Amino acid sequence: MRVMVIVKATKNSEANVMPDEKLMTEMGKYNEELMKAGVLLAGDGLHPSNKGKRIRFADGKKSVIDGPFAETKELIAGYWMWQVKSMEEAVEWARRCPPPMPGEESELEIRPVFEAEDFGAEFTPELRAREEKLRAELEQKQKA
Repeated sequence: MRVMVIVKATKNSEANVMPDEKLMTEMGKYNEELMKAGVLLAGDGLHPSNKGKRIRFADGKKSVIDGPFAETKELIAGYWMWQVKSMEEAVEWARRCPPPMPGEESELEIRPVFEAEDFGAEFTPELRAREEKLRAELEQKQKA
């Protein structure tokens, strides 16, 4: 099962307070453990929301909203994509994570990623083939 592990934003991450060498070292070791275990698929930190945009879809219209966004507790400061056997395994890995925002209360959120079988009959063989082709093309581009 694939999961997205979301590092929730904090006041300091939204103020663009950068991690110190100690945290970067601890996170580097943690990421190496995830990699060696075959769990880590991807992961990155995100710039604060003042550098972001939102696209709102409402009543058939699209509008662009510039950051920063008000509710820090609802924002994302970073993420990992993991391949794990179960949610319990994901929780165990998350428990081993160094505190991502030293000096502040911080939080990780773990969310399962939808897999093809989750969509049932609506995800027809034709749609599955199209999705598989797209994923294969993406993988080739990432290798190049």
